[in-house]
Amino acid sequence: MFTGNGIKLFTGTSHPELAEIIARRLGIPLGRAEVTKSGIGETHVRIIESVREDDVYIINTGCGQVNTSLMEMCIMIHACKIASSKRITAVVPLFPYSRQDKKDKSRAPITAKLVANMLQKSGCDHVITMDLHASQIQGFFDVPVDKATSIADRLGVDFALFHKERKKANEVSRMILVGHVRDKVAILVDDMADTCGTLCLAASHLSEAGASRVFGLVTHGILSGNALKAVSESTLEKLVVTNTLPQSQNVAECSKIEVIDIGTVLAEVIRRSHNGESVSKLFNEVPF
Repeated sequence: MFTGNGIKLFTGTSHPELAEIIARRLGIPLGRAEVTKSGIGETHVRIIESVREDDVYIINTGCGQVNTSLMEMCIMIHACKIASSKRITAVVPLFPYSRQDKKDKSRAPITAKLVANMLQKSGCDHVITMDLHASQIQGFFDVPVDKATSIADRLGVDFALFHKERKKANEVSRMILVGHVRDKVAILVDDMADTCGTLCLAASHLSEAGASRVFGLVTHGILSGNALKAVSESTLEKLVVTNTLPQSQNVAECSKIEVIDIGTVLAEVIRRSHNGESVSKLFNEVPF
């Protein structure tokens, strides 16, 4: 039984709605903290209640003003660290800069590694995230990283894939379908959908290859620029995303968007982490 003793849950400004869902699921109130901005854009944080010897979880996701969200997280971690928290966990559903995970050209930075260093240097002991863009990002940390998602390969269905070549970020120059989809329901699975150019192009290829229906299943629905228009005009029947980012406005503007709430999963990861229980068990058992 989860009592909530010795645990504190705080949120930044990026996705307070998700933080409220997690808090309700755990049966504990959100911790009191003030997060404000000065006239020149500096982030100010004040933790209003004691966190001494507490197990602290700070929720902020990589959306909207991403740099602001990242600085809020780092400053809140630091504030709790110097206030003598026992352990501090960063709950980052969408890890910022996760697509900048490798040196793909001369003098290019590995920004995801820099973000990992920032979180650790701030005083973070543990990171919880959803569906990292590349699994090697876990290796950028010297602290534990829990990926709270798993695509079940136990469905026993046929598998096809797209080989794609990019001109630049968010722009695919060539895409080749490997596999047979004629008269089948095709489900496109990806970690994130940003401008949705790649996703909609893949949906078009699947329809041309004879797929009877096409769905998209994406963890992080960033949906920037003309993404909603592209989805509406595409052959996708539905695009299912999670609420690692706020989705209310996207749902209101596009009837094809459906949202899965991952607040219950993150709450269970937090509960298990706090109690010292296995998190990997959740890869096969989804809490309701």
